[in-house]
Amino acid sequence: MVNLPVPESSSAALSEVRDRALQATGAAFMITDAVSPGRPIVWVNEAFTRTTGYTLAQVRGRSASVLIGPDTDLSTIAAFSAAMSAGRGVSGTVVSYRANGQPFWNHVSLSPVHDAAGLLTHWVANQVDVTDEVMTSAAQRREVEVERQARHELGVVTEISSLLMDLDDPHTLQAIADELAGGIIEWAEFYLDDGGLHAAEGIDVDTPPSGHRRRHRPGAPRVEGHPTPHGPDPVQALLDGATEMPVDLDLTATYPDRTASSWLAGHLREVLADRSVTTVVLLPLEGRRRILGLLAVVPRTRSGYAGFTPSTLNVLHLTVRRVGLAVDNVRLYAREHAVAETLQGAMLPQQAQVDGVDVWTYYSPNTDHAQIGGDWYDVVQVSPDVVAVVIGDVVGHDVEAAAAMGQLRSVVRSFAYELVTPGLVLERVDQVVDGMSMPRAASMVLMTLTHRGGAWHLEYARAGHLPVMLVRDGHPTLLDEAGGSMIGFGGRPRSTAHHDLRPGDVLVFYTDGLIERRDRPLRDGLVALQDLASGITAIDAAGIGEDLVAGLVDEPEDDVAVVVVRLPDHATDGAAHAHSRSARRWVLPSEPASIGRARHAVLRTARAWNLADVGSAELVASELVANAVLHGWGPVSLRLFDTGDGMRIEVEDANPAPPVTVDGHPGRVGGYGMRIVERLADWGWRPLPKGKLVWARMRTADLVEPGTGAVDRADAAEGPVPGGEDDAGEALSPPVDEGDREG
Repeated sequence: MVNLPVPESSSAALSEVRDRALQATGAAFMITDAVSPGRPIVWVNEAFTRTTGYTLAQVRGRSASVLIGPDTDLSTIAAFSAAMSAGRGVSGTVVSYRANGQPFWNHVSLSPVHDAAGLLTHWVANQVDVTDEVMTSAAQRREVEVERQARHELGVVTEISSLLMDLDDPHTLQAIADELAGGIIEWAEFYLDDGGLHAAEGIDVDTPPSGHRRRHRPGAPRVEGHPTPHGPDPVQALLDGATEMPVDLDLTATYPDRTASSWLAGHLREVLADRSVTTVVLLPLEGRRRILGLLAVVPRTRSGYAGFTPSTLNVLHLTVRRVGLAVDNVRLYAREHAVAETLQGAMLPQQAQVDGVDVWTYYSPNTDHAQIGGDWYDVVQVSPDVVAVVIGDVVGHDVEAAAAMGQLRSVVRSFAYELVTPGLVLERVDQVVDGMSMPRAASMVLMTLTHRGGAWHLEYARAGHLPVMLVRDGHPTLLDEAGGSMIGFGGRPRSTAHHDLRPGDVLVFYTDGLIERRDRPLRDGLVALQDLASGITAIDAAGIGEDLVAGLVDEPEDDVAVVVVRLPDHATDGAAHAHSRSARRWVLPSEPASIGRARHAVLRTARAWNLADVGSAELVASELVANAVLHGWGPVSLRLFDTGDGMRIEVEDANPAPPVTVDGHPGRVGGYGMRIVERLADWGWRPLPKGKLVWARMRTADLVEPGTGAVDRADAAEGPVPGGEDDAGEALSPPVDEGDREG
């Protein structure tokens, strides 16, 4: 293809067309001199004038900096200048200013213009007003950011809600504070007003809140708008409910001594020393009737309450509201739990001790019902030769059921002393319950064991309750005679059944919680109980009970009450080689008689485990139980474990104070209890949530036969010890009568 030359007249015409086109185009053009200092403007088109408001006459000879203003990004201008100095084209978007001072977003494209010799002579700038596009894009980015922030805050709220499901965790509040600090603010910490304001990682349910029972009352003055300090002690004002708004606590200010504000400001100055924080925002944790504490937070802007965005403030308000109600709820549940536990414990008897009979009792409430249940039992020494055993169940798992259970127990116990015969007792109980209009149905079995002529005779009557199981020579039998309707629905005479017992016989009383499951009918549970009982070889009531409970009760779905009564067989028990569980437990009342019962428990257990030389273990158990009785609070728990080479003894009571070994009491006998334990065993203790546990592991070399020298050796080392004493110098118990060891 041949390029024909353009005639000169045609070239001139084309140049004229280009000039007119540049003037007519809607795109703003500006031409600057590339040779002259400052690169002055030499020409602009009409579109430039429409865009900027500047005419050619106004800008000719002036620098393009005429378009620069306060919000112009100077780094972008510097990039333009550097590119032009290098003689290369460049483009970018920058804030420019019109002749009237109005800013607009200006997309500038700079291109170099060379002459025929290749020298740079001019720059042409194409400018486009992109304000609408930039604003739209910015709005979209803001919407995206708002949505992202909303999702993030929703995630924080969700995580906090999840954490609030586990307020029993000792670090829940700290975990919630960390979640806030990691998500929407810089720092957070909870403070609870329990016996005084203090930093809290979790909730101490045993300590009642100490805040005033005051909140903002209708008609009372209310703080509105931006929070301001409330008097000389703004923190206390917030705790008292005098102000409901968040409060800015100035850490640089001085507050009156011995005030909540003074303590908290000093504490926060130490905690936040490395953050250069001067203001902390406080939000109240509101319970139902009082302010329970505070949430202290630091916004990322470090500007106090004003530094929070509305959405962040909403999350914080939601957090303190939920945490406050959750704290209130967990404390309310804890109080109900404690009341229920106290009520239940007061109504159930402790471990019974019956002359000539081995008795073991067990009660486990369904914890889903806050320790309240209607299962109950009682073991009563009616006379020296008569023992009454009763077990029953009141329908329900609430305070009303527990109250009905307590009434029944008192009524049955009273009539058992008077009438003795089980059928007659239940008839009188029917009459009394009918007159009481007790709203809950109840079942029970009452049995009396009478010792006469060297043998035991049994009588019993049932009122709608499961039959007692008699185990003789490994063969279980259900005593299902003398049945009748539930208590209060009799209306007719009650019958009494009779049986003669033999040494070695075992009676198992139980409630339906022992055998019934959702996946196992009651009848199948009875079969399982009998199958398990037929294979038990333990020769002590505690061992038999432990085997039954372990085999049938994994996770109880209902309250479980069990009473095991065994008649010792002195002719064969000593030679028996039984295989039973290596753990025993008893709950003993806090009374001196429990010391002797602990000795009996050790002797029977040692015989069941074929342990010889247990005199030292008997003495150590009595010393530990004595200390718990004399200095502990509430029931005493005794546990024995077969370690394979001896016995481990554990005693638990509600007094958290540790045992202390002392050197006796000058001038009087006593004070050697723990010295004796120290000489005969390795021992220690550990705190419990409600008290302490003291343990002793018997040294095999120190085990001796009862009465063969363990006490004498301790006495020789420490002084006279009549029956043993605790560290306070009080007599533990009188020496054990050998005739009383087995009842």
